[in-house]
Amino acid sequence: MDAFHYLLNGFATALQWQNIIFAFVGVLIGTVVGVLPGIGPISGVALLIPVTASLTGGLPPEEAATSAIILLAGVYYGAMYGGSTTSILLNTPGESSSVVTVLDGYPMAKQGRAGVALAIAAIGSFVAGIVSLVGLVFLAEPLSDVALKLSPADEFSLMILGLCALSGLAGKSVTKALIMTVFGLLLATIGMDNVSGVARFTFDMPELYSGLEFLTIAVGVFALGEVFKTILERDANEGEIAKISRILPTKQDLKESAGPIIRGSLVGFFKGIVPGSGATLASFLAYLLEKKISKNPEKFGKGAIAGVAAPESANNAASGGAMIPLLTLGIPGTGTTAVLMGALIMYNVQPGPLLFDEHPTIAWGLIASMFIGNLMLLILNMPLVKVFAKLIETPPKYLIPMIVAISIFGVYAVRVSVFDLVLLLICGVVGYFLAKNDFPMAPLVLGLVLGPMIENNLRRALTTSNGDFSIFIEKPVSLVFLIIAVLWISVPLIMKMRGKKVVVNVEG
Repeated sequence: MDAFHYLLNGFATALQWQNIIFAFVGVLIGTVVGVLPGIGPISGVALLIPVTASLTGGLPPEEAATSAIILLAGVYYGAMYGGSTTSILLNTPGESSSVVTVLDGYPMAKQGRAGVALAIAAIGSFVAGIVSLVGLVFLAEPLSDVALKLSPADEFSLMILGLCALSGLAGKSVTKALIMTVFGLLLATIGMDNVSGVARFTFDMPELYSGLEFLTIAVGVFALGEVFKTILERDANEGEIAKISRILPTKQDLKESAGPIIRGSLVGFFKGIVPGSGATLASFLAYLLEKKISKNPEKFGKGAIAGVAAPESANNAASGGAMIPLLTLGIPGTGTTAVLMGALIMYNVQPGPLLFDEHPTIAWGLIASMFIGNLMLLILNMPLVKVFAKLIETPPKYLIPMIVAISIFGVYAVRVSVFDLVLLLICGVVGYFLAKNDFPMAPLVLGLVLGPMIENNLRRALTTSNGDFSIFIEKPVSLVFLIIAVLWISVPLIMKMRGKKVVVNVEG
């Protein structure tokens, strides 16, 4: 009953007029971000952190943090909705988790059922959002209670597991992902050491004493890196956009997609809880499951409605599921949740087991706002499908200056320092070249966010054991986490050596 009581308080927070507006703006921008090819949820959330900082400037700290995170989370799950629009109409996934939707979504559009496909994607996403939130309500408290019992050694090993989970599955090469993780951890050490007060890697530059601003790096690497890619590679959409006629699905359509939506939601939710597996893998699994149990699997790939319903439900449920390790354990499972975590830390709110005790309004307000946001998305997406379809045709020449302007003004507004602007440009260029050579960006951001906490827990554990490293193996929970971490990296490598292809992209 406790969870229910907290949830009611959460709704009281989420239904304050400013939070309703923030949720609405968040899901609206999220849908637009999902629809526009090239801007993924990570870039969208990173770009909007400074904007929310200036919008919530006049509010008390707790309220400001609640409103900001409601808006940013709205962008995250809104982008999951929007990604399906381009997949279905243009045969181009808006972001990585919508890749599977292309397989049956575009054939449906070519048969003149584009509106039905989009409506089923929206309904599936709504149901999935509700399923994952019910799970979040019931699992949040028990999980944080368990997490509170973890010792510093256990927490250190859990964070190492989080890093390995994302690195082991990010991009095409585990080696490149690990290089990026270590690079992120190295960047996190820049600045004054909190314990000894020694300046590390600051080269006597006063701007570096407080460390690198997380936001500057995230916006530079994701948003500006994307801008440079668009300018230099000119990957404009040449495809033909499918026409939308009937939007409301028939009874038969709803009957055929009810099962796949529920199954996809459950697959996505449980996959989302596991750090590192992201929405992309969830949508693949849901699609494969539907094809396995279907009475006529030959229909898949030719416009089967289950082939749209299941993966779309799964990727939305996974984005809700990914909130669980973030809020209860302080472990972001995907690139976007790592950026959300960085945003919370900017507001001096530490995600993790204490979040539900120290900041219940933020935690439960966010959970309740996701219910409201999902409802808004359904109401938004059904009538406005044609409007969003028009957005796809936005030429890059209008889009790029907007992204650059938001990046520069936003980053400058946070610390008002020219140094940050120079760093932003450097990160943009570096991000472009790294992404061009298949280096995944999500592990870099994760390393940067988790770095200080990993170091802090390492120190606390070693202080209690008088500098003896065996404490990490002696504590059973810590040992289990470390073994899983090693397996997470080694299993894909062993499978690769045996000639099996393991390619999973975890940017979502």
